[in-house]
Amino acid sequence: MNQKPLILITNDDSISAPGIRFLIDVMKELGDVVVVAPDSPQSAMGHAITINSTLSIEKIKNANTIEYSCSGTPVDCVKIALSEILERKPDLCVSGINHGANSSINVIYSGTMSAAVEAGIEGIPAIGFSLLDFSWNADFTHTKPYVKKIAEQVLKNGLPTGVVLNVNLPKNNIKGIKVCRQAKASWQESFDKRISPHGKEYYWLTGMFVNQDAGEDTDIFALENDYVSIVPVQFDLTAYHAIQTLNNWSLKDVE
Repeated sequence: MNQKPLILITNDDSISAPGIRFLIDVMKELGDVVVVAPDSPQSAMGHAITINSTLSIEKIKNANTIEYSCSGTPVDCVKIALSEILERKPDLCVSGINHGANSSINVIYSGTMSAAVEAGIEGIPAIGFSLLDFSWNADFTHTKPYVKKIAEQVLKNGLPTGVVLNVNLPKNNIKGIKVCRQAKASWQESFDKRISPHGKEYYWLTGMFVNQDAGEDTDIFALENDYVSIVPVQFDLTAYHAIQTLNNWSLKDVE
């Protein structure tokens, strides 16, 4: 008797976020689902893990699926799921659907993508899904065929070693899917300095996202033209093209 695929679901917007609730419903059509997600919003946590305080998990009562809320970060959720909750290795880990884009440089800061990367490090095919809509009441309905198709293909074909997928979904009507590279873009940031009623200085981080990339093969170009973008992301951060350059430096004769 063939087992259904086991799918681990997590996110960074919290276990109660509409994005993850929608993703759970889609993944139920593809396999057996286990959810381990933060008990509160953990956006922009990157690959943070909890080491200076304790972690707790709580099984959600009356859920139609096996669900746990976790006091930690998205990466903590994946780690504790693999070590303490799941009885076998998942066939797929999906993270999201994030409320807001994780295209281009945002992948570095994203808790959504870091959860997927953590699964990839453990040898589990993984996908991070994000929608270009920050609203808590965002409509995910139009993304279902694309989310399901991409997950089906990963379950069927697997992923190259050391690779996870960063998938961003347009807010409105979708024309199709494009496999892309990450656009060269960055945040021009500043801090809004204010004074509290008690006279203490504090700061709000603000900024403007600037795309410096005119290429038509990027994730941003795809999204601006209403295509789902898929960027294969590797978590080996070695800049192989720079190794020879550094080997040409005078590093051997150290006095």
